[in-house]
Amino acid sequence: MNFPRQRQEEVNVNLTPLIDVVFLLLIFFMVSTTFTKETHLEVDLPEASGSTTVTDELILEIVISDEGNYSVNGKPLVNSQAETLRRALKELAGEKRDLPLIITADAKTPHQAVVTAMDVSGKLGFDKLSITTQEPDAE
Repeated sequence: MNFPRQRQEEVNVNLTPLIDVVFLLLIFFMVSTTFTKETHLEVDLPEASGSTTVTDELILEIVISDEGNYSVNGKPLVNSQAETLRRALKELAGEKRDLPLIITADAKTPHQAVVTAMDVSGKLGFDKLSITTQEPDAE
């Protein structure tokens, strides 16, 4: 008995639709991707040497101890929370937000305490902010 031989069909994979889909996905992701924009902060650093000027205007001074405790214009605050500092600044400045604000911090002060003072003063609207430094000893 002779069985008719079945012809095997060639197996072909058509890659054209697959390539089209991959290119469409590539174009979609290229168009929809947002790139991060790096911002550079321009800072003009103040000179450390110079003469001091005396003004008759009220000056707010925040002094931060090496343990992170605040005092505003020589009056120590009861705690080192941002809300307490905010209340003290509002009480002394009233509605005047154009007063100069000076932050004096010990060299060993935690960085967070200085950032908190700057954040609180910025949120209140003070824009004349200065940070005190001292000249290094000439050796």
